[in-house]
Amino acid sequence: MSDSTPNFENFKINKQLLDAVNEAGFSKPTPIQEKAIPLALAGHDVLGIAQTGTGKTAAYVLPLLMKVKFAQGQHPRALVLAPTRELVMQIEEAVVTFGKFTDLRYVCLYGGLGPKTQIEKLQQGVDIIISTPGRFMDLYKKGEIYTKEIKTMILDEADKMLDMGFMPQIRAILEVIPVKRQNLLFSATFGAKVERLSHEFLEFPERVEVAPQASTAETIQQVKYEIPNIKTKINLLVHLLENSDLNRVIIFTKSRKNAESVYSYLERKKIGEIRVIHANKGQNTRINSMEDFKAGEVRILVATDVAARGLDISMVSHVINFDVPLIYEDYVHRIGRTGRAENEGFAITFVNPAEEYHFEKIQDIIRMEVPLVQIPSTVEIAPTPFEEKQGYEREIDNQKKKENPDYKGAFHEKKVKHRPTNQKKEKRGNKNSKAKRNRNQLKTQGKYRNK
Repeated sequence: MSDSTPNFENFKINKQLLDAVNEAGFSKPTPIQEKAIPLALAGHDVLGIAQTGTGKTAAYVLPLLMKVKFAQGQHPRALVLAPTRELVMQIEEAVVTFGKFTDLRYVCLYGGLGPKTQIEKLQQGVDIIISTPGRFMDLYKKGEIYTKEIKTMILDEADKMLDMGFMPQIRAILEVIPVKRQNLLFSATFGAKVERLSHEFLEFPERVEVAPQASTAETIQQVKYEIPNIKTKINLLVHLLENSDLNRVIIFTKSRKNAESVYSYLERKKIGEIRVIHANKGQNTRINSMEDFKAGEVRILVATDVAARGLDISMVSHVINFDVPLIYEDYVHRIGRTGRAENEGFAITFVNPAEEYHFEKIQDIIRMEVPLVQIPSTVEIAPTPFEEKQGYEREIDNQKKKENPDYKGAFHEKKVKHRPTNQKKEKRGNKNSKAKRNRNQLKTQGKYRNK
């Protein structure tokens, strides 16, 4: 490639793709695109390590569209696997955007709705399948997917896929597709699990890494608040949302229950249009909520980590971590929803006493200390209820015990009942024996008296 300023015309892609890239407003490739696209076009297996929001979807979609090129035959020639429905839909958007001047046919396969429409589309003939691992294997077992012509396979968000327990399905898929194929694997982090998968999946791969592992984008300003309890978290959240600078906000919680509680409370406060998405929400509800949020019709989106990846939304002004994620790498993916496409973003994390341990681990992973900000004086700091305080102390005890198995905390000490000494036992035994003898003697006397 030329040493001049990088642009998409430097890549060996056809005019249809270049026209689509220009129409989409992409002026120059991102670092991951600049490094990965030529390698993928040359037919190499590629291992891409890139933080979220770096443009890695286009880094594999453009070479894929170039390789498949035009509609041909009845059966799929390429397979893209992703861990969630949301990410499948994001990849679909990229295929639609960059493939708009081609006649390529694709189908998205994911759970949460009946397979009838997906099967009908497969039967009409497709070139590219974009799928979650589970739904792909379900339809393969039904005999609806012919795999013998698949020549390219891509795994996106491999780390999340493994965290979600998809390794058995991935191995099953590798058993039923041709051995001779090109493979691309993309991941935000490169832990031991991903490394093992890369050895199984890739052959002599070219490794592309555009940022240190689990790093956060430089365009994101991060701060944390140390907060004593959940009521104070709510008070601070309302205070921040009443600030007009927070114009498009994603609030992440650790559970569906917390997501619904935060959503209900904020909705009653009437501080802007709000939606909530989590695994219990229907597919259409989730899609509609995200579309309204993207369009700017919704100011606040409350979400669990099911939405931490796969939300390709530019112009998110703030991400608020109402709860600290327990899968530490998810912190990177959460805050990666803001500061995308070189825009500035802001990430705020609320840390309660039991979450301090986890946030320290996150800071180790991202190799930076997130600045601490004091709670504004206008925010009411509520007293911590006894049960909540006890819950934090118990959790802190468990954390310390994990670090040091010999640690015995307040919630691990068992009260030992004072057992009687041998002397007391002997005395008690003598008393029992004497009483027994007396009872037997009385019975005997009564017996003779009756006679």
